[in-house]
Amino acid sequence: MIATGIDLGGTKIETQIFDQNWTIVEKRRVPTPTSYPELVRAICDEIQWARSHNETMPVGIGAAGLIDVSGRALTANLPATGHPIESDIQNAVGGDVYYLNDCRTFTLSEAVFGSGKPYDTVVGIILGTGVGGGACVNQRLLSDPRSIGGEIGHVAAPANLIAAYGLGVLPCGCGRTGCYESYISGPGLTKITAQIIGRHLSPIEIANQRHQDGDIARAWSAWCEIVAEMLITASFILDPDVFVIGGGLSNIAGVAEDLTQAFDQRFLPNFKRPKILIAQGGDSSGGRGAAYAAWSNAVQNPKTTMGWDIG
Repeated sequence: MIATGIDLGGTKIETQIFDQNWTIVEKRRVPTPTSYPELVRAICDEIQWARSHNETMPVGIGAAGLIDVSGRALTANLPATGHPIESDIQNAVGGDVYYLNDCRTFTLSEAVFGSGKPYDTVVGIILGTGVGGGACVNQRLLSDPRSIGGEIGHVAAPANLIAAYGLGVLPCGCGRTGCYESYISGPGLTKITAQIIGRHLSPIEIANQRHQDGDIARAWSAWCEIVAEMLITASFILDPDVFVIGGGLSNIAGVAEDLTQAFDQRFLPNFKRPKILIAQGGDSSGGRGAAYAAWSNAVQNPKTTMGWDIG
């Protein structure tokens, strides 16, 4: 057993233990608590469970949200905003852990092991309860995995599309307004569908009925256009070879094809277009990226930041 990755999301905490081939050999999943003390306790329980298999393994946590310069969390979907969650976990378990943003761990996993592996420049995009991303060049993250680099979900969505569909300026959990996440996350898809057709439907209902119901098809097209515009913005800045899509909405059958069509219709003509692919690792990809990042950090700094001597 070589490393442990913990995927910390708004609804579940999944702990994965990997062998030297980066295959999951043990895993378990527990619900994400709704209070901060219970959240820290649950994460520490998972770390202790992993250490019972190998107490010297590096542990990486890929978590929704960010850590600011003071060491405090900013999270839209976890009860941790304003708390020093990383240091609280380290103090409770008596050893270092490697705490990263989950969208960056997802991107790293897919660039090293998954759908992005054959490509030089990979942009990973999570479309789920929240929206975020990351970028890898030659299987290395472009920015610090704890930084805001990759928070494309909190860029303002384009006014022309918002106005065209009469969507209004929606508040975002980050404290800003009009962010892409407000429109194209799972809850955002439900909100824009309700505004466009006057019906409150879940993302699953929208996906399943989009080919049979003309009104729902119109709402789905709006969602695809807004997502495509976000990908085009990323293309203008990073010029990726491929976008790898993860998160709950990536499980919708045909979503990559629908997004590719919307992207092609809105992109500049006669320029190279990146591929749009679905993540190979599914909902396990973020945990694998967290484990790999922790392992890589431990290899590079065997006697320092990780607190374990593996050399």
